[in-house]
Amino acid sequence: MSELQAERAAPRAGLAPARRGGPAAWLVAQLREPYAGLVASQLLTGGVALAANVLMVRALSPSGRGEVALILQVVYLATQVLLLGTERSFVASYHDVTPAAAVRAYARLLVVPAGLALSAAAAFAALAPQRWNPGPAVIALIAAFALAEATSLATRAVAICVGRVRDFLYARVIESLLLLALLVTLFVAGDARPEVWILAYLLAGVAPTLAYLVRWLRLPAPPAAPLARNGTVRREGLALFPAALSNMAMLRADRLALPVLASTSALGLYASVATMTELLAWPLRAYADSRLGRWRAADREGALRTRPIVAAAAGYCLVVGPLAAGALYLLIVPVFGAQYAPARAVVLPLVAAAGLYAVSRISLGLLIARGYSALVSAAEITGFAVSFAAYLLLIPPLGIRGAAYGSLIGYGACLLFAVVTSRVTRDRRPREAP
Repeated sequence: MSELQAERAAPRAGLAPARRGGPAAWLVAQLREPYAGLVASQLLTGGVALAANVLMVRALSPSGRGEVALILQVVYLATQVLLLGTERSFVASYHDVTPAAAVRAYARLLVVPAGLALSAAAAFAALAPQRWNPGPAVIALIAAFALAEATSLATRAVAICVGRVRDFLYARVIESLLLLALLVTLFVAGDARPEVWILAYLLAGVAPTLAYLVRWLRLPAPPAAPLARNGTVRREGLALFPAALSNMAMLRADRLALPVLASTSALGLYASVATMTELLAWPLRAYADSRLGRWRAADREGALRTRPIVAAAAGYCLVVGPLAAGALYLLIVPVFGAQYAPARAVVLPLVAAAGLYAVSRISLGLLIARGYSALVSAAEITGFAVSFAAYLLLIPPLGIRGAAYGSLIGYGACLLFAVVTSRVTRDRRPREAP
């Protein structure tokens, strides 16, 4: 490889470019990178999530907080079914199109899953047994929220592809301010109905997402959108779908198992901590998603160096994790109230689990860039299977501590699979190599 090729490949591989112009110029260049906007949007979302968590635990009983958490988990799982694994495959395939073309392309991908999901929701409302049926209003709310979340995640992928991450950040700012205003209103009004708090999330997310979709569609576009790539996106997305679904199940199965194996009150205690510890992984996940295209290009040129990237991710977790654990342990009772004191028992295992999960996002992102989508799905399925077995084994005797240790074990299994797979495939080219 020539020196010029090496210089061009370095930033694609996620390595720091030469600091020409000094540290200040390097910092400015980094802030202009797409991942900076994604991390900023997730930090903002995380800050609002912390505030929302405090408002909910103050306004709702542990049982009511558990019901909100349960509805959110159902929505997040339904969202992954709607997307069918296309988020990351779309980013990897559509990197040179206009915003309007990308929006139309992703809309084509969502039409059929959305139609099937709405039909399934209607059938469930009509046919489900009474004890499992929350009622048509709640089912309609869950379906609408799932569609809104899927659309929001699709706009995130579009923003990365077409270089409109700043627009996505603005939309999340508007969403966060709206959500915060609505939740404060509910808190002041003393409303303790879980479905009303969920409705606030839905209303806050729909308005800015639709506004920016309309804006992007009005931008200049070529006569025909390059929809031919949708076949590739769908095939690779289906290969990644087990990974996306297993990842979401691995993240949410604890909150689905707790009401069954323990109680909704236990879920409320657990979710008050888990909602915050999972924020530790968001920056690394955003970084991995934003770098997929560059890592794939660097891999094609033989310039992708994985070890420094994974080592940097591990360093981040080793620094941030202990600080977060200490602060969270000390603040639970003063912020949430004395009734949430038992939740301190899960702080350390959940922070450790979040660190392992964060590093696994980088490792699996690198595998996707190298064309090993099937192995990524295998890693996520392994993590889910191990964590679910641990939940079944540990939650009955240990309660929320069992759920926390189950998460730690499952996330660790996923990371171990990813690391071992990366080492085994280091010098190989996959059959589906891009």
